[in-house]
Amino acid sequence: MSVGEVAGLIAACALLILVGLLAYPILKLGKVLDETRIMVKGVSDSSVPLLGEVTTTVATTNAQLAKVDTITDNAATVSTNAAALVSLFSATAGGPLVKAAAFTYGVRRALGENQRRDVARRVKDEMKAERKARKR
Repeated sequence: MSVGEVAGLIAACALLILVGLLAYPILKLGKVLDETRIMVKGVSDSSVPLLGEVTTTVATTNAQLAKVDTITDNAATVSTNAAALVSLFSATAGGPLVKAAAFTYGVRRALGENQRRDVARRVKDEMKAERKARKR
């Protein structure tokens, strides 16, 4: 065997050892990639139904918000109508009601003053009667 053949044989053995050493990490990497592929498939399989449920929930929420918007519009209309009714009532009946209230206040006040005068007169008369009774 010549020196070139021995060198070739050593190179072939070194190459075989190098391929053997590199084969183990490559096989491990292949297993890791297989596990990653399985995990991604599981995530995508569970995400599709979840996205469907989210879509249904959003559609239902939008429908409910449309109903609430209708209710809010109706409430605004009712409050506007009530304000207009109050304005109309105060414009038509407000003046006469204020006059009637002022009149009844004046009547009550006048009657109250008459009653106070009567009570004051009676008290004075009773006090005079008591003084006269003491003097005797």
